[in-house]
Amino acid sequence: MNTQTAPRPNIIFIVADDLGFADLGCYGGRDAKFGPTSPVIDQLAAQGLKFTDGYANSPVCSPTRFALMTARYQYRLRGAAEEPINSKARHSTTLGLPTSHPTLPSQLKAVGYRTALIGKWHLGYPPTFGPLRSGYDEFFGPMAGGVDYFTHCASSGAHDLWVGEEEQPHEGYLTDLISRNAVDFVERMAQGDRATDPFFLSLHYTAPHWPWETREDHALAQVVKDNLFHLHGGNIHTYQRMIHHMDEGIGWVVDALKKTGQLENTLIVFTSDNGGERFSDNWPLVGGKMDLTEGGIRVPWIAHWPAGIAPGGVSHQHCMTMDWSATMMSLAGATPDPDYPLDGVSLCEVLRNPTHHFARPMHWRMNHRGQRAMRLGDYKYLRVDGNDYLFNIPSDARERANLGARHPAQLQAMRENWEAWNASMPMIPEDATISLGYSVKDMPQR
Repeated sequence: MNTQTAPRPNIIFIVADDLGFADLGCYGGRDAKFGPTSPVIDQLAAQGLKFTDGYANSPVCSPTRFALMTARYQYRLRGAAEEPINSKARHSTTLGLPTSHPTLPSQLKAVGYRTALIGKWHLGYPPTFGPLRSGYDEFFGPMAGGVDYFTHCASSGAHDLWVGEEEQPHEGYLTDLISRNAVDFVERMAQGDRATDPFFLSLHYTAPHWPWETREDHALAQVVKDNLFHLHGGNIHTYQRMIHHMDEGIGWVVDALKKTGQLENTLIVFTSDNGGERFSDNWPLVGGKMDLTEGGIRVPWIAHWPAGIAPGGVSHQHCMTMDWSATMMSLAGATPDPDYPLDGVSLCEVLRNPTHHFARPMHWRMNHRGQRAMRLGDYKYLRVDGNDYLFNIPSDARERANLGARHPAQLQAMRENWEAWNASMPMIPEDATISLGYSVKDMPQR
């Protein structure tokens, strides 16, 4: 197993939507009433590499996706200041991923990769923005942040399922449509004149994001059409079934890779865009989506690559979304554009040797509640609602024991480090918006 001698791999970057840290069996998640929730993903972890301390670039979806696409801190781009981009931005010419900015798919495409996004985009709408304008050869999926699983309409009520840059109606449960289209792509990549060229597939599910609909819940589409947040419905059982539907679809993709002889040299990376929402299991972490506590940003990270990663590995290396984008560029032999230096750091050495570890300072900020955070080694600096905290994460993953008064020098050093980093980023624009789908009026605070 040597990533230096293996040929350039195919890459499938799987991103779940609002999946909690402990929602998967391989991260300690409970079985559902019907049995294991995520057997396929659990098997990928067992046969690959699991990270215990992997993070999302943001606790909310579209900012993380900016970082994924650019391998840079999302704060560098105006659109990522939205928490998140909402459907009101459909006709905006500023709230999206600029087509002039190099991206993970554009840089892989430049070195011979065939590229596709199947699933959620959430980085602005055509004609100003769009997947085909940022390096993808193909696109199937929604442009918006959240859509109904059956009508495929966004929160605005507008239909939002696209093929390329055309809105196209398709019958079916969205998770399955995404999975079936991914299978089709994998099968096609093994055929034709370019079958020897590697491919890059972004497989970005909307599951298990609201509304709370399984394959059997078609009737709910009319019930939730005026409020996709589905505040009156859902439960942990529906939520687990939604994860299971996604897991089954990933199994179809893995089977397609096996049947076409492509599994051995395909790197599959699985994660979530941020921490879990209202029905998720984040144990032992506190908080969730929109929070810079661990539950909002610490997420599953799994890497499976038979030709390059030994099975059964566990890594405690700190990493975040943009590091995986940098890793994929490195494995593909892509050279980053010098005008857009990467903030992400390659994890190639960790893939070769799970015990390899290096210092990885990581920084976050949120307009929502004036949050800021920094992870450095065992310590985490956090500010929420004007209150500063210092936590030792390995000994207190729930962030309950504030060590700030006990270690004031450590707190001050990390605060100054965060402020120096923040000074290197653009300021949050005054017109940046925060979109909250619900509040304590709808359910008690975590």
